[in-house]
Amino acid sequence: MQVTEEDGGKLNAFAREPRMVVMEEGERRGPGSRRLLIAAAVLVPLLVLLAAGISH
Repeated sequence: MQVTEEDGGKLNAFAREPRMVVMEEGERRGPGSRRLLIAAAVLVPLLVLLAAGISH
């Protein structure tokens, strides 16, 4: 962790960020990402409908 000292003696700690990974054009994602996308596309509208049903 990187720590810096401000005026007045206060310390600021900054977390280390993970390295970025750049995907090459045409590179595929993992096999679970498609299933996750489909599950989210189904789950989000269902949650919206549930919230709308509860609020009425």
